[in-house]
Amino acid sequence: MAEKRDYYEVLGVDKSADDATIKKAYRQLAKKYHPDSNPGDKEAEAKFKEAGEAYAVLSDPEKRAAYDKYGHAAFDPNSAAGRASGFGGFDFNGMDFSDIFGDLFGGGFGFGGGGYRSYGSQTAARRGADVRAVIRINFNDAVFGCEKEIDINYKDTCKSCNGSGAKAGTSPETCPKCQGRGKVTMIQNNPFFGQMQTVTTCPDCGGSGKIIKEKCPDCRGTGYIQGKKRFKINIPAGIDDGQAIRLSGAGEPGSNGGPRGDLLVEVSVTEDPKFKRQGNTIFSTISVPYAKMVLGGPIHINTVDGKVEYQIKPGTPTDTKVRLRGKGVPFINNKSARGDHYVTLMVKVPTALNAEQKRALKEYALSCGEDPDKV
Repeated sequence: MAEKRDYYEVLGVDKSADDATIKKAYRQLAKKYHPDSNPGDKEAEAKFKEAGEAYAVLSDPEKRAAYDKYGHAAFDPNSAAGRASGFGGFDFNGMDFSDIFGDLFGGGFGFGGGGYRSYGSQTAARRGADVRAVIRINFNDAVFGCEKEIDINYKDTCKSCNGSGAKAGTSPETCPKCQGRGKVTMIQNNPFFGQMQTVTTCPDCGGSGKIIKEKCPDCRGTGYIQGKKRFKINIPAGIDDGQAIRLSGAGEPGSNGGPRGDLLVEVSVTEDPKFKRQGNTIFSTISVPYAKMVLGGPIHINTVDGKVEYQIKPGTPTDTKVRLRGKGVPFINNKSARGDHYVTLMVKVPTALNAEQKRALKEYALSCGEDPDKV
């Protein structure tokens, strides 16, 4: 295989050339070697691709820097330079250089009859758009999973015309204006090349390539009936606020025989007054009587699984954090594993003591060498 030429040599520019100079050089070569201007000329086609490859690298600051440092090896996945540059997997063979050409001269331009070849058929099968919806669930539903139902606006195939849009007994016909291609060309002047062809969507058929002379009265020629449809959503245990569930094929219908899009249901989780969540970890705070923190003893802690008993050690200071293993949120990809629950123990300070309680507390303070009445 012939060795690749230096990209600066290909474009005929100096290594210090600025972006404007590089763009201008490529514009001239693209015009000269474009396949539509040189039908059947393999050499011109090769030079067009070579120029496009050079421009794809030198017009990109990061790729240009990598090329200046490593040369062509910067794009070789089997070389140390390719691994170092981060562009070792860049595939020039899979590039569509006509896209680069279009970026320079404006989309929709072609030469001779080549405009259609560059942009493909407007009537190709296209996947339908995705539909988005939001469903609200509570904290526990997010932790343990649940099943919910949601109603969405749904375009169902019209039964009267089976989706053709044409009145029963008739069929859509090929658009005579675009001959079924969905696009037409218009001649206009371009400041760079003079007379050019602009490829636009056919105004008669709207790009479908078909004309419906007698529209179906039920769907008015759209082929679909708008209505409501209910879907069951299986919400997995461990899902978090803002995550989405995808229902394949429940979105907008495709065009020209293309598949439906998907339904993306975003989950909104309401906050819980007792628990806070970070990832698969749950946090909470409880107040513990002063005597219990000093003397130790059992307490009950609320978790998402219910109350659990915990033994406080004597002399536990306030703001102590305890860990309840496996009492957190399940991992969404591993239902058998769960996070932990961290509980902050805070001393509960009594605010309404009777006379006897105040006397006993003062005696305790005095016994510790503290007089609450003195500074």
